[in-house]
Amino acid sequence: MSDHTVKAFDEDITRLRGLIAEMGGLSEVAIQGAMDALVKGDQELAQKVVDGDKKIDELETEVDKLAVRVIALRAPMADDLREVIAALKIAGVVERIGDYSKNIAKRVGQIDGRQHFEPLTLLPAMGELAGEMVHDVLTAYSARDPDLAREVIATDDKVDAFYNSIFRNLVSYMVENPATISSAAQLLFVARNLERIGDHATNVAEMVHYAATGVYPPDDEG
Repeated sequence: MSDHTVKAFDEDITRLRGLIAEMGGLSEVAIQGAMDALVKGDQELAQKVVDGDKKIDELETEVDKLAVRVIALRAPMADDLREVIAALKIAGVVERIGDYSKNIAKRVGQIDGRQHFEPLTLLPAMGELAGEMVHDVLTAYSARDPDLAREVIATDDKVDAFYNSIFRNLVSYMVENPATISSAAQLLFVARNLERIGDHATNVAEMVHYAATGVYPPDDEG
């Protein structure tokens, strides 16, 4: 490629990275906002999370258009092509993380007896861990750090353990307190959404590892 083309390609890649960083930042805020709204019963904050998801969707569309344009106009090869494809895939996964946060926010108004609902206290720590995975994997992407990506993958086991513990706790609570079944079921959905956020952060980590090294991490790390 000519110097001009190389410079233009580098600018496009920088733009792609910037868009994904912006998406990631918004998704982190969405996770935290959704969990805060859930714990406090804050419908206004929950609606803010729901409304904010539109911006994440718009950014994903922008990433898609830019990635397609880069491939069509620059015809990148090898490492450069891998970089563009990784950005395209990662944007799609981060958009899904935003969707899960929106789903959590939509359940805020469906929890009864919030002040005395013990299972509600179990979820914030799981939400914090899932949020940390998203933060760390986006840091790994920005720094092209495969080692940090592998740490994120390893952390997913902790999120899964949280989910299994919360699932058992909520089922027991529903059996002992049948009147709480509806609210407890909503919290099961919340826990499931957080577990899926962890899974999606793991997917991004695998793509980051591949983009940085050309190989996917070993299966026994996921």
